[in-house]
Amino acid sequence: MSSLRIPLRASARSGTARPSRRGAPGSSGWPFVLPFLVFFGLFLVLPIGYGLWMSFTDSSLTGHGDNTFAGLDNYAEALTDPEVWSSLENTVWFTVLTSVPLVVVALVMALLVHTGMPGQWVWRLSFFAPYLLPVAVVTQVWSLLFQPDLGLLNSMLKAVGIDGIGWLVDEKYAMWSIALLTLWWTVGFNFLLYLAALQAVPDHLYEAAAIDGAGAWRRLWSITLPQLRRTTALIAVLQVLASLKVFDQIYLLTKGGPDNSTKPIIEYIYDTGFANYRLGYASAVSYVFFAIVIILSIAQLKIFSRRED
Repeated sequence: MSSLRIPLRASARSGTARPSRRGAPGSSGWPFVLPFLVFFGLFLVLPIGYGLWMSFTDSSLTGHGDNTFAGLDNYAEALTDPEVWSSLENTVWFTVLTSVPLVVVALVMALLVHTGMPGQWVWRLSFFAPYLLPVAVVTQVWSLLFQPDLGLLNSMLKAVGIDGIGWLVDEKYAMWSIALLTLWWTVGFNFLLYLAALQAVPDHLYEAAAIDGAGAWRRLWSITLPQLRRTTALIAVLQVLASLKVFDQIYLLTKGGPDNSTKPIIEYIYDTGFANYRLGYASAVSYVFFAIVIILSIAQLKIFSRRED
Protein backbone atom coordinates (compact mmCIF):
# COMPACT_ATOMS: atom_id res chain seq x y z
CA MET A 1 0.00 0.00 0.00
CA SER A 2 2.82 2.41 0.86
CA SER A 3 4.56 1.87 -2.50
CA LEU A 4 1.36 2.95 -4.31
CA ARG A 5 0.84 6.08 -2.23
CA ILE A 6 4.32 7.52 -2.80
CA PRO A 7 3.99 8.36 -6.55
CA LEU A 8 0.46 9.72 -6.00
CA ARG A 9 1.71 12.10 -3.32
CA ALA A 10 4.67 13.13 -5.48
CA SER A 11 2.35 13.96 -8.32
CA ALA A 12 0.05 15.95 -6.07
CA ARG A 13 2.96 17.93 -4.67
CA SER A 14 4.38 18.84 -8.04
CA GLY A 15 0.90 20.09 -9.14
CA THR A 16 1.16 18.42 -12.58
CA ALA A 17 -1.11 15.64 -13.84
CA ARG A 18 0.20 13.23 -16.41
CA PRO A 19 -2.35 12.91 -19.32
CA SER A 20 -3.90 9.50 -19.67
CA ARG A 21 -3.32 7.64 -22.93
CA ARG A 22 -6.99 6.79 -23.15
CA GLY A 23 -7.94 10.47 -23.19
CA ALA A 24 -5.31 11.64 -25.68
CA PRO A 25 -7.08 13.66 -28.37
CA GLY A 26 -7.16 12.12 -31.84
CA SER A 27 -5.87 8.69 -30.84
CA SER A 28 -9.04 6.76 -30.05
CA GLY A 29 -11.14 7.50 -33.16
CA TRP A 30 -8.91 5.99 -35.85
CA PRO A 31 -10.27 2.41 -35.59
CA PHE A 32 -13.75 3.78 -36.29
CA VAL A 33 -12.69 6.05 -39.15
CA LEU A 34 -10.17 3.73 -40.81
CA PRO A 35 -12.69 1.43 -42.62
CA PHE A 36 -14.40 4.47 -44.16
CA LEU A 37 -11.06 5.97 -45.22
CA VAL A 38 -10.01 2.68 -46.86
CA PHE A 39 -13.24 2.38 -48.87
CA PHE A 40 -13.21 6.12 -49.66
CA GLY A 41 -9.70 5.85 -51.03
CA LEU A 42 -10.28 2.60 -52.96
CA PHE A 43 -13.65 3.40 -54.52
CA LEU A 44 -13.56 7.21 -54.90
CA VAL A 45 -10.13 8.81 -54.71
CA LEU A 46 -8.33 6.08 -56.66
CA PRO A 47 -10.89 5.93 -59.56
CA ILE A 48 -10.91 9.73 -59.78
CA GLY A 49 -7.13 9.84 -60.03
CA TYR A 50 -7.03 6.94 -62.51
CA GLY A 51 -9.71 8.57 -64.68
CA LEU A 52 -7.79 11.87 -64.69
CA TRP A 53 -4.62 10.10 -65.79
CA MET A 54 -6.56 8.19 -68.44
CA SER A 55 -7.94 11.44 -69.89
CA PHE A 56 -4.39 12.35 -70.96
CA THR A 57 -3.88 9.06 -72.81
CA ASP A 58 -5.23 7.24 -75.85
CA SER A 59 -6.57 4.37 -73.76
CA SER A 60 -9.02 2.09 -75.50
CA LEU A 61 -11.41 -0.53 -74.18
CA THR A 62 -9.89 -2.99 -76.64
CA GLY A 63 -6.40 -2.46 -75.20
CA HIS A 64 -5.06 -0.60 -78.24
CA GLY A 65 -3.17 2.60 -77.35
CA ASP A 66 -3.05 1.95 -73.60
CA ASN A 67 -0.58 4.11 -71.68
CA THR A 68 0.15 6.24 -74.77
CA PHE A 69 0.43 9.76 -73.46
CA ALA A 70 -1.63 12.18 -75.58
CA GLY A 71 -1.25 15.36 -73.55
CA LEU A 72 -4.15 17.80 -73.97
CA ASP A 73 -5.27 16.39 -77.33
CA ASN A 74 -8.39 14.75 -75.84
CA TYR A 75 -9.44 18.00 -74.14
CA ALA A 76 -8.85 20.01 -77.32
CA GLU A 77 -10.97 17.53 -79.29
CA ALA A 78 -13.72 17.64 -76.64
CA LEU A 79 -13.98 21.43 -76.78
CA THR A 80 -14.39 21.37 -80.58
CA ASP A 81 -16.65 18.30 -80.80
CA PRO A 82 -20.17 19.37 -81.95
CA GLU A 83 -21.72 16.25 -80.38
CA VAL A 84 -20.35 17.27 -76.99
CA TRP A 85 -21.99 20.69 -77.25
CA SER A 86 -25.31 19.33 -78.58
CA SER A 87 -25.52 16.76 -75.76
CA LEU A 88 -24.61 19.48 -73.25
CA GLU A 89 -27.38 21.63 -74.68
CA ASN A 90 -29.86 18.75 -74.27
CA THR A 91 -28.70 18.27 -70.67
CA VAL A 92 -29.14 21.95 -69.82
CA TRP A 93 -32.57 22.01 -71.53
CA PHE A 94 -33.69 19.00 -69.49
CA THR A 95 -32.40 20.69 -66.30
CA VAL A 96 -34.40 23.84 -67.06
CA LEU A 97 -37.55 21.84 -67.83
CA THR A 98 -37.40 19.80 -64.61
CA SER A 99 -35.71 21.89 -61.90
CA VAL A 100 -38.23 24.71 -61.58
CA PRO A 101 -41.39 22.51 -61.68
CA LEU A 102 -39.87 20.02 -59.24
CA VAL A 103 -39.39 22.84 -56.71
CA VAL A 104 -42.69 24.67 -57.26
CA VAL A 105 -44.95 21.61 -57.55
CA ALA A 106 -43.37 19.99 -54.49
CA LEU A 107 -43.96 23.17 -52.47
CA VAL A 108 -47.61 23.38 -53.56
CA MET A 109 -48.20 19.70 -52.72
CA ALA A 110 -46.60 20.11 -49.26
CA LEU A 111 -48.67 23.23 -48.53
CA LEU A 112 -51.90 21.46 -49.51
CA VAL A 113 -51.15 18.48 -47.27
CA HIS A 114 -49.88 20.63 -44.38
CA THR A 115 -52.97 22.84 -44.32
CA GLY A 116 -55.04 19.90 -43.12
CA MET A 117 -56.86 18.62 -46.20
CA PRO A 118 -58.84 15.43 -45.46
CA GLY A 119 -57.19 12.05 -45.99
CA GLN A 120 -53.63 13.26 -45.40
CA TRP A 121 -52.04 9.81 -45.24
CA VAL A 122 -53.56 8.97 -48.65
CA TRP A 123 -52.07 12.10 -50.20
CA ARG A 124 -48.69 11.53 -48.56
CA LEU A 125 -48.59 7.95 -49.81
CA SER A 126 -49.75 8.81 -53.34
CA PHE A 127 -47.28 11.72 -53.66
CA PHE A 128 -44.24 9.81 -52.35
CA ALA A 129 -44.93 6.28 -53.63
CA PRO A 130 -43.72 6.87 -57.24
CA TYR A 131 -40.29 7.86 -55.90
CA LEU A 132 -39.86 4.34 -54.52
CA LEU A 133 -40.34 2.69 -57.91
CA PRO A 134 -37.24 1.57 -59.87
CA VAL A 135 -36.50 3.33 -63.11
CA ALA A 136 -37.19 0.21 -65.21
CA VAL A 137 -40.76 0.01 -63.90
CA VAL A 138 -41.38 3.75 -64.34
CA THR A 139 -40.16 3.81 -67.93
CA GLN A 140 -42.13 0.67 -68.80
CA VAL A 141 -45.37 2.16 -67.46
CA TRP A 142 -44.87 5.51 -69.15
CA SER A 143 -43.84 3.95 -72.46
CA LEU A 144 -47.31 2.39 -72.52
CA LEU A 145 -48.92 5.74 -71.66
CA PHE A 146 -46.88 7.43 -74.42
CA GLN A 147 -47.92 4.92 -77.11
CA PRO A 148 -49.08 6.95 -80.15
CA ASP A 149 -52.04 4.69 -81.10
CA LEU A 150 -53.15 2.84 -77.97
CA GLY A 151 -51.63 5.02 -75.23
CA LEU A 152 -53.84 6.55 -72.54
CA LEU A 153 -52.60 10.12 -73.10
CA ASN A 154 -53.42 10.20 -76.82
CA SER A 155 -56.78 8.52 -76.13
CA MET A 156 -57.65 11.33 -73.72
CA LEU A 157 -56.60 13.96 -76.25
CA LYS A 158 -58.65 12.32 -79.01
CA ALA A 159 -61.67 12.21 -76.67
CA VAL A 160 -61.67 16.02 -76.55
CA GLY A 161 -61.03 16.41 -80.29
CA ILE A 162 -57.25 16.89 -80.29
CA ASP A 163 -55.02 14.86 -82.59
CA GLY A 164 -52.59 12.47 -80.98
CA ILE A 165 -49.01 13.54 -80.20
CA GLY A 166 -45.83 11.65 -80.95
CA TRP A 167 -44.69 11.87 -77.34
CA LEU A 168 -41.39 10.05 -77.77
CA VAL A 169 -40.96 10.02 -81.57
CA ASP A 170 -41.40 13.73 -82.31
CA GLU A 171 -38.37 15.97 -81.67
CA LYS A 172 -40.64 18.79 -80.48
CA TYR A 173 -42.20 16.75 -77.68
CA ALA A 174 -39.67 14.04 -76.74
CA MET A 175 -37.76 16.05 -74.12
CA TRP A 176 -41.00 17.47 -72.72
CA SER A 177 -42.35 13.93 -72.34
CA ILE A 178 -39.26 12.79 -70.43
CA ALA A 179 -39.49 15.88 -68.21
CA LEU A 180 -43.15 15.04 -67.46
CA LEU A 181 -42.18 11.49 -66.48
CA THR A 182 -39.33 12.78 -64.28
CA LEU A 183 -41.64 15.26 -62.55
CA TRP A 184 -44.16 12.51 -61.69
CA TRP A 185 -41.45 10.11 -60.60
CA THR A 186 -39.19 12.27 -58.39
CA VAL A 187 -41.33 15.10 -57.01
CA GLY A 188 -42.15 12.97 -53.93
CA PHE A 189 -38.64 13.41 -52.47
CA ASN A 190 -38.82 17.21 -52.60
CA PHE A 191 -42.39 17.05 -51.29
CA LEU A 192 -41.14 15.14 -48.23
CA LEU A 193 -38.38 17.70 -47.53
CA TYR A 194 -40.85 20.58 -47.76
CA LEU A 195 -43.37 18.80 -45.53
CA ALA A 196 -40.73 18.26 -42.82
CA ALA A 197 -39.67 21.91 -43.05
CA LEU A 198 -43.28 23.11 -42.75
CA GLN A 199 -43.77 21.09 -39.58
CA ALA A 200 -40.71 22.83 -38.07
CA VAL A 201 -42.10 26.36 -38.50
CA PRO A 202 -42.92 27.70 -34.99
CA ASP A 203 -46.67 28.01 -34.30
CA HIS A 204 -46.27 31.23 -32.33
CA LEU A 205 -45.39 33.07 -35.56
CA TYR A 206 -48.77 32.18 -37.07
CA GLU A 207 -50.52 33.00 -33.77
CA ALA A 208 -48.92 36.44 -33.64
CA ALA A 209 -49.86 37.07 -37.29
CA ALA A 210 -53.45 36.00 -36.63
CA ILE A 211 -53.67 38.45 -33.71
CA ASP A 212 -52.44 41.20 -36.05
CA GLY A 213 -55.18 40.26 -38.52
CA ALA A 214 -52.94 38.79 -41.24
CA GLY A 215 -54.79 36.70 -43.81
CA ALA A 216 -53.75 33.39 -45.34
CA TRP A 217 -51.82 34.92 -48.26
CA ARG A 218 -50.06 37.38 -45.96
CA ARG A 219 -48.97 34.54 -43.64
CA LEU A 220 -47.75 32.58 -46.66
CA TRP A 221 -45.60 35.40 -48.07
CA SER A 222 -44.38 36.84 -44.75
CA ILE A 223 -43.91 33.71 -42.62
CA THR A 224 -44.04 30.42 -44.49
CA LEU A 225 -41.89 31.18 -47.54
CA PRO A 226 -39.13 33.01 -45.57
CA GLN A 227 -39.01 30.12 -43.10
CA LEU A 228 -38.60 27.68 -46.01
CA ARG A 229 -35.75 29.63 -47.60
CA ARG A 230 -32.98 27.24 -46.51
CA THR A 231 -35.00 24.20 -47.58
CA THR A 232 -35.69 25.78 -50.96
CA ALA A 233 -31.98 26.48 -51.44
CA LEU A 234 -31.10 22.89 -50.55
CA ILE A 235 -33.75 21.42 -52.87
CA ALA A 236 -32.72 23.71 -55.74
CA VAL A 237 -29.05 22.72 -55.49
CA LEU A 238 -29.83 19.01 -55.21
CA GLN A 239 -32.32 19.16 -58.06
CA VAL A 240 -29.98 20.89 -60.47
CA LEU A 241 -27.22 18.37 -59.72
CA ALA A 242 -29.62 15.45 -60.18
CA SER A 243 -30.97 16.82 -63.48
CA LEU A 244 -27.49 17.40 -64.86
CA LYS A 245 -26.71 13.71 -64.23
CA VAL A 246 -29.78 12.43 -66.11
CA PHE A 247 -29.18 9.21 -68.03
CA ASP A 248 -31.24 6.14 -67.15
CA GLN A 249 -34.80 7.18 -67.99
CA ILE A 250 -33.70 8.75 -71.29
CA TYR A 251 -31.60 5.73 -72.25
CA LEU A 252 -34.45 3.31 -71.50
CA LEU A 253 -37.13 5.37 -73.27
CA THR A 254 -35.51 6.90 -76.34
CA LYS A 255 -31.79 5.97 -76.30
CA GLY A 256 -31.13 9.63 -77.05
CA GLY A 257 -33.50 9.83 -80.03
CA PRO A 258 -35.22 10.88 -82.12
CA ASP A 259 -32.20 12.16 -84.08
CA ASN A 260 -30.16 12.70 -80.86
CA SER A 261 -32.63 15.36 -79.69
CA THR A 262 -32.72 13.90 -76.15
CA LYS A 263 -29.19 12.53 -75.81
CA PRO A 264 -27.61 13.89 -72.59
CA ILE A 265 -23.90 14.30 -72.02
CA ILE A 266 -23.73 11.21 -69.77
CA GLU A 267 -25.09 9.04 -72.57
CA TYR A 268 -22.56 10.53 -75.00
CA ILE A 269 -19.76 9.69 -72.54
CA TYR A 270 -21.15 6.15 -72.20
CA ASP A 271 -21.36 5.68 -75.98
CA THR A 272 -17.84 7.06 -76.49
CA GLY A 273 -16.27 4.85 -73.83
CA PHE A 274 -18.19 1.58 -74.13
CA ALA A 275 -19.61 1.58 -77.69
CA ASN A 276 -16.75 3.32 -79.50
CA TYR A 277 -14.09 1.96 -77.06
CA ARG A 278 -12.37 5.38 -76.61
CA LEU A 279 -11.83 5.39 -72.85
CA GLY A 280 -9.24 8.18 -72.88
CA TYR A 281 -11.44 10.57 -74.82
CA ALA A 282 -14.52 9.64 -72.75
CA SER A 283 -12.54 10.44 -69.59
CA ALA A 284 -11.59 13.84 -70.97
CA VAL A 285 -15.24 14.65 -71.78
CA SER A 286 -16.17 13.48 -68.27
CA TYR A 287 -13.73 15.92 -66.70
CA VAL A 288 -14.94 18.79 -68.88
CA PHE A 289 -18.49 18.06 -67.71
CA PHE A 290 -17.25 17.71 -64.12
CA ALA A 291 -15.71 21.19 -64.32
CA ILE A 292 -18.99 22.65 -65.63
CA VAL A 293 -20.96 21.02 -62.77
CA ILE A 294 -18.51 22.39 -60.19
CA ILE A 295 -18.79 25.91 -61.63
CA LEU A 296 -22.61 25.77 -61.64
CA SER A 297 -22.69 24.44 -58.06
CA ILE A 298 -20.40 27.19 -56.79
CA ALA A 299 -22.50 29.82 -58.60
CA GLN A 300 -25.68 28.43 -57.03
CA LEU A 301 -24.18 28.43 -53.55
CA LYS A 302 -22.95 32.02 -54.03
CA ILE A 303 -26.40 33.17 -55.14
CA PHE A 304 -28.22 31.54 -52.23
CA SER A 305 -25.62 32.67 -49.66
CA ARG A 306 -26.08 36.29 -50.79
CA ARG A 307 -29.85 35.97 -50.36
CA GLU A 308 -29.28 34.58 -46.88
CA ASP A 309 -27.18 37.65 -46.01
